[in-house]
Amino acid sequence: MGIFTGKVAIITGGGKAKSIGYGVATAYAKEGANLAITGRNEQKLLDAKEELERLYGIKVLPIVADVNDEESEQVVKDAVKKVYDTFGRIDVLINNAQASASGVPLAMQTKDHFDLALYSGLYATFYYMRECYPYLKETQGSVINFASGAGFFGNAGQCSYAAAKEGIRGLSRVAATEWGKDNINVNIVAPLAMTSQLENFKMAYPEAYEKNVKAVPMGHFGDPEKDIGRVCVLLGSPDFKYMSGETLTLEGGMGQRP
Repeated sequence: MGIFTGKVAIITGGGKAKSIGYGVATAYAKEGANLAITGRNEQKLLDAKEELERLYGIKVLPIVADVNDEESEQVVKDAVKKVYDTFGRIDVLINNAQASASGVPLAMQTKDHFDLALYSGLYATFYYMRECYPYLKETQGSVINFASGAGFFGNAGQCSYAAAKEGIRGLSRVAATEWGKDNINVNIVAPLAMTSQLENFKMAYPEAYEKNVKAVPMGHFGDPEKDIGRVCVLLGSPDFKYMSGETLTLEGGMGQRP
C-alpha cells in the first residue's frame, strides 16, 4: 500500500522517455496512484501505460492532448472531463509539459516561437489548473507546477521559455493564495535533471555541459525519478500541507527554498 493508493494524479508530458514527466509518473505509480498521462506522442503514452500498469499494478489513462494554439482550451477541458469520468476523482495535478525554441536569441525570436512556449507551458498550466479546481477542492488535493532556472537567471537563448516559466511561477503563487482556503496545496519545482534532452545537449555542447555540471554543488544533475519524482510525491502527499506557495529548486538532488 502506497501513500497514493486509491488516488488519481494527472501528469502532463508523462509519456515513456528519459524525461522528468515519466520519472514523476514512475514515482507516483510506485506509491499506488492511478495516473492520467497526457502528451503529443500516442506511442510514448501507450508504452508508458503498458510498463507502469505491468510493473506497479495501477491503472493508467493515456490522453493525446497538444496545447499549441488558441483552439486548445477545449482540448484541456475534454482531457480533464475524461479523467474525472474514468476515475471519479482528481487528487494531484502535475503540470510538466513544455515545448520551446531554445537556443534562438531574443532578437531572432518570432511570434511563432513565443506562442509555442506560452501555449504549451503557461496557457496549458492555466487551463489545467482552472479545469481541475472543482475536483481538487473536493479532494483537498495538490498542484505541482514546473518553473526553471532559465527564468531565475536569464539564460541566453531561452527568452520565450523563461517568460513562460516565470508566468507559471506567478500564476502558482496567486493560486496558492486564493486556493489555500480550500486546502489545495500549490507548489513549484524548478528542476535540473539528466534527461534525453540534456544528453543531446551534452553531445552538442560538451564544454558548456561540463561547465553546468561544475556549477551544481553535488557535481551531478538530478535523477528524473529518484530526485524530481520523489520530491513531487512529497509535495503531493495529503499529509504535506504547510509549504504551499514555495519554489523548490532541485540541482543534483539538492533542494533549496529561495
